[in-house]
Amino acid sequence: MAKEIQTIGVLTSGGDAPGMNAALRAVVRAGLHYGKKMIGIYNGYKGLLEKDMKELTYRDVSGIINRGGTVLKTARCKEFLTSEGIQKAAENAKEAGIDALVVLGGDGSFRGALALSQYGFPVIGIPCTIDNDISCSDYTIGYDTALNTACDAIDKIRDSCSSHDRCSVVEVMGRNAGYLAINVAVAAGAEVCLIPEKKFDLSDIMDKIKETTAKGKTHFIVVVAEGVGGVDFIAKNVEKQTGIEARPSTLGYIQRGGCPTVKDRVVASKMGLKAIDLLLEGVANRVVVYKDTKIVDFDITEALSMKKDFDNNLVELAEILTY
Repeated sequence: MAKEIQTIGVLTSGGDAPGMNAALRAVVRAGLHYGKKMIGIYNGYKGLLEKDMKELTYRDVSGIINRGGTVLKTARCKEFLTSEGIQKAAENAKEAGIDALVVLGGDGSFRGALALSQYGFPVIGIPCTIDNDISCSDYTIGYDTALNTACDAIDKIRDSCSSHDRCSVVEVMGRNAGYLAINVAVAAGAEVCLIPEKKFDLSDIMDKIKETTAKGKTHFIVVVAEGVGGVDFIAKNVEKQTGIEARPSTLGYIQRGGCPTVKDRVVASKMGLKAIDLLLEGVANRVVVYKDTKIVDFDITEALSMKKDFDNNLVELAEILTY
């Protein structure tokens, strides 16, 4: 990256996550601290195509560290999925005087960033997703807040379950990954957890409920990852096969919103600063990650090719402790 960076663009893309605003704040303020011009791009890659941009000051990111969502907004953009759209986005960014781009988002957002980099545009990615499914990073911004939100909701659901001797089948987010589901299940003491990474049969659920009933249990929580789905079907079968009243619950988008936890705010702040430091060091086309409790970075192509191991010890832990 021969050209000295003077103007840095930043956008948020994909699903929103608590802590995105904290990361945005860190990127903007770190850039301004080093005397760089900061440009906010609204509605993700769509904003690049529509030239929806604004120069950001310290005050533009004041009072947002505690806010969920993203003040820059986020939107899907089919045009950006085409080679013509990517080229247009790169040209618009260069026309606006942007020398490099920081992208806050998940796997799909990073693939978009990689595509821009192939047009000679320097990029840095910061992982923001409540699913914690970015393979190159042990932890993603928003995950801790989503865990706490989901666990708090399930704690409240259990209060009602215990009062009525019911079974609640609760769907949490996680379309392709069960990290959120299994950790919430362990934290909330769920009797059963269903995740995409582990095959299951309905009989397994019934056997576990019958087994715990024989030990004196009268109420139950079944946590289901979004990618498994079928909470209505599962609840109906639990009631039919065990005789225990069962209710389905889908937590939905409450898991994406709300004030980010301290961990999400601190990790987001560290990652934001790291992104700017990399650009000022002349390093680009990287993803900033949380690895072995440290903030480090990987080449974006390497990062997207990595595979993340699922912690089967958590599955075993849940099975041992929930009786």
